[in-house]
Amino acid sequence: QVQVVDSGGGSVRAGESLKLSCRVSGAAYGTYCMGWWRQAPGKEREGVAGIDADGRSYYADPVKGRFATSIDIAKNTLYLQMNNLKPEDTAMYFCGVDFSFLCPGDGTALLNYRDFGTWGQGVQVTVSS
Repeated sequence: QVQVVDSGGGSVRAGESLKLSCRVSGAAYGTYCMGWWRQAPGKEREGVAGIDADGRSYYADPVKGRFATSIDIAKNTLYLQMNNLKPEDTAMYFCGVDFSFLCPGDGTALLNYRDFGTWGQGVQVTVSS
């Protein structure tokens, strides 16, 4: 059974950084794709970043140049480094994982993929001005 645990949220000021973690168990790296999504109060959930099963990363326009993904294969953990945070980045962040054969084949589709089979519990990120 695949399980995902998010961690690393917090409260920061604009311009500061946070690093989110997404630890995956029950599936080996290279067999799944994953995505980071966020949902702000009163807004729809939106895709922020995605990593395909080959380790390629994709980013939504609002976070390009500020957010970056990385992977610790030994820990089967994926990270989202968020730099130069803005108040509009305030949201609950979730990571989702799905087996690679279920994943979309291109980056744009991956960023819009809502049907991950397993989601983390979410972490709150709050950015004050």
